[in-house]
Amino acid sequence: MSPRHTPWAEAAADFAIGLGPIPEADWLEGGEADPAARKDALMATHRDLVWAETPGSRAAQAQVLAMVEAATGRAAERPDLPPLYAASRLVADDLVLMQRSDAWRVGALSLSAPTFFSAEQVIGRSLAELHGPVPGFAERFGKRVERIFDGLRDGLVLQRRNWTLVNTDDLFTPRPAPIRARIGQIGPGEAGEALFLRVERQTLRRAPGGAGVVFTIRVWRDPLASLAGDAARLAAFAAAWRQATPAFRAYKGLAPYDALVEGFLRAAGE
Repeated sequence: MSPRHTPWAEAAADFAIGLGPIPEADWLEGGEADPAARKDALMATHRDLVWAETPGSRAAQAQVLAMVEAATGRAAERPDLPPLYAASRLVADDLVLMQRSDAWRVGALSLSAPTFFSAEQVIGRSLAELHGPVPGFAERFGKRVERIFDGLRDGLVLQRRNWTLVNTDDLFTPRPAPIRARIGQIGPGEAGEALFLRVERQTLRRAPGGAGVVFTIRVWRDPLASLAGDAARLAAFAAAWRQATPAFRAYKGLAPYDALVEGFLRAAGE
């Protein structure tokens, strides 16, 4: 099957806000039979990596839970849990509650599919601090992102998508080093099955009553080989890979994959 989302085909491989409105009914994509089982197992073994909350955030968390219950048509099975975590058990997405104080800050988050970060690293951080590693974020995007958060209204859902390439199909990837250490084990003819396109489909939505903003992250993974049967998508990926800006490539850590990807593209006709 071809990938569900192909953000590399929609814009140059550089940093962009890329937010656009979607119908409220499309807020959550589903696609996982039992997200609670996956998330509960991580909560039991890696709690500090996958869950964090700030004091006083429970009321806003409850607002997010109500939103998720309404969207899914399901009630939380564990009302004894923190409300945001109870909500996250109903959906495949990771959920991040952002709250306004001196700035927009992470008030609570359930993070079961992190792309190289953890809950304990980001709890309480502002938008500027969260995006500090992104080259040029403060100068190019900082004030615009703040205005977007401030201007969200009830019923408006914004979506963006980004992508990277990794040599694992695991959802739970809090640290890059153990994964990238295995790149040398991949043979020249194995890139199509060993490398994975990792897409984050993210949404922003205001919680009722101005309690905060809920930021969702849904991760999709497809082997690089999934592009081989779709000439247009293959060509779009080849162009994005080869034209990616140096800052984008450095931030995403793409250089170690160059030889493998180029071998795959040549073998596939690109």
